[in-house]
Amino acid sequence: MSLAAYCIICCRRIGTLTPPPKSTTYRRDIRNVIKFTGSLILGGSLFLTYEVWALKKSLTLDTQVVEREKMKSYIYVDSVSLDDRENYGITYQARKELHKAVRKVLATSAKILRGPFADPFSTVDVEDHECAVWLLLRKSQSGDRAARLQAVQEMSETHHWHDYQYRIIAQACDLRTLIGLARSKESDPRFFLPPPPLPSLKEDSSIEEELRQLLASLPQTELDECIQYFTSLALSESSQSLAAQKGGLWCFGGNGLPYAESFGEVPSATVEMFCLEALVKHSEISTHCDQIEANGGLQLLQRLYQLHKDCPKIQRNIMRIIGNMALNERLHSTIVRSGWVSILAEAMKSRRIMEASHAARTLANLDRETMREKYHDGVYVLHPQYRTSQPIKADVLFIHGLMGAAFKTWRQQDSEQVLTEKILEDEARYTTCWPKTWLARDCPALRIISVEYDTSLSDWRTRCPVERKSIAFRSNELLRKLRAAGVGDRPVIWVSHSMGGLLVKKMLLEASKKPEMSTVINNTRGIIFYSVPHHGSHLAEYSVNIRYLLFPSLEVKELSKDSPALKTLQDDFLEFAKDKNFQVLNFVETLPTYIGSMIKLHVVPVESADLGIGDLIPVDVDHLNICKPKKKDAFLYQRTLQFICETLAKDLEN
Repeated sequence: MSLAAYCIICCRRIGTLTPPPKSTTYRRDIRNVIKFTGSLILGGSLFLTYEVWALKKSLTLDTQVVEREKMKSYIYVDSVSLDDRENYGITYQARKELHKAVRKVLATSAKILRGPFADPFSTVDVEDHECAVWLLLRKSQSGDRAARLQAVQEMSETHHWHDYQYRIIAQACDLRTLIGLARSKESDPRFFLPPPPLPSLKEDSSIEEELRQLLASLPQTELDECIQYFTSLALSESSQSLAAQKGGLWCFGGNGLPYAESFGEVPSATVEMFCLEALVKHSEISTHCDQIEANGGLQLLQRLYQLHKDCPKIQRNIMRIIGNMALNERLHSTIVRSGWVSILAEAMKSRRIMEASHAARTLANLDRETMREKYHDGVYVLHPQYRTSQPIKADVLFIHGLMGAAFKTWRQQDSEQVLTEKILEDEARYTTCWPKTWLARDCPALRIISVEYDTSLSDWRTRCPVERKSIAFRSNELLRKLRAAGVGDRPVIWVSHSMGGLLVKKMLLEASKKPEMSTVINNTRGIIFYSVPHHGSHLAEYSVNIRYLLFPSLEVKELSKDSPALKTLQDDFLEFAKDKNFQVLNFVETLPTYIGSMIKLHVVPVESADLGIGDLIPVDVDHLNICKPKKKDAFLYQRTLQFICETLAKDLEN
């Protein structure tokens, strides 16, 4: 302002003066021009100096404050001043336009150079050390699926960030990215926020009572007999437990016959197991999953999971429920928001195969970005459990037999003599599941699945006394679950032990009758039978004690040598297998098996294990150990590996 006023005054003076001589006027004009120019230069210099000083001041940071801020676990957002003078002043507007111009230049140069900075820098200004974090976040939410997968992989492989940077990802990423990180082997645990605080229990209530109320809130009509049995047992026993706790007395009455086998257990934990087993059955029904979620079941199960860290059986049943709920995509966001992903990510890294496999099943059901398959209860992927760039070219399925399980059937021999601590220290020396450790390393291009279903020797010990599941019924049930898991989309080899081999035969025959199952037949390459009683077993003729003699289970009855159903199954399958040219390998035990303390029995004799096609190899072990190699270089495992590699040779090469 002063500069402009000075110029006006000078002009007025020049205009009002009488014309002097020409020489004097010329010198005076030069003097005025010098004064005006000097003033202009001086004023401009002062203005530029002030701007430089202001800019330097605004960019001067207290590094200690920055370091302290980096340790905080929240997202930083630029604050907007509410002062209108600052927001709408000439200086603000000028700087805003300048920043817009700079962003346009950056965006244009990025497009020209095909750099990744065009989109992020057009909407957000970040510090240099934050660029990688926000670029990966932006990339993980891209419309391009390949870009999203690459972003998640890059995040999981990053191990040099500060704690606050991992927390930025944890708070800002979407559901797909979080699940992808949980299914990435190398992901840092700091990517996962701890579960939100759980709601307080109601006054004068306990977890056991809350569990009972959750179970009672579920529909009790139009259920199959087994679900009704588990539900009524859990509700009746929990009622007795609550009455005993309030009255100071515990009673083993009612339907609680299972207590007679475990007097030493804490009654409340036993009742919780009954409730959880009933909830497992209910969670197999889609509409019941909605009820469980609506009634706070996710939070209640999480509380129970945290309380029973020393009880793997309770934790596994809880995982089964969450895994069943994850089959319903409409519940995915609720499961994630309730904090289950962080729990599952931790369980995935467990060295205990059962715990890791249950968590892997649940996360696979949540992962709709890379998975088309859905894994129902009892179908467990042993390899690969994480996302992998390794192409999967074939499937190998393991089906256990009578009284077996998805994991323990396929453990290494002599497990009882090895301490758990030693097992965890060295899986190369001992494995609790050789398909997961040995076979997965020898054949990484295989997807290895193990199946679990309930069996019993006697109706006295069946988990559901009203359940009468024949081989035909079980085969249809398993076939449906396996097809949902994508079995049949790739070449398949079936590996079975004992009664599991009969299930495999029945499943393949049933699949051949259904057009929608044709891919299962067309892609079956071979079958391995470990002591499968194709022609029956002596087991049905003996018993451990009187209760087995009086009440043999339906499974045992079907194994008798004179069973018409067994003979029909054998004849039909032999003709079918020859027609399809299936490759077959048979192993058979040569040593008797001790059943309990009273009976020593040759469960499957050599003549019964002979399918009629394929090699028949006798092995000097009993029925239980025929599928449990002593070590990795043992003949039993090496011959199995050789058969798998030779049968799938062409498929693995492609």
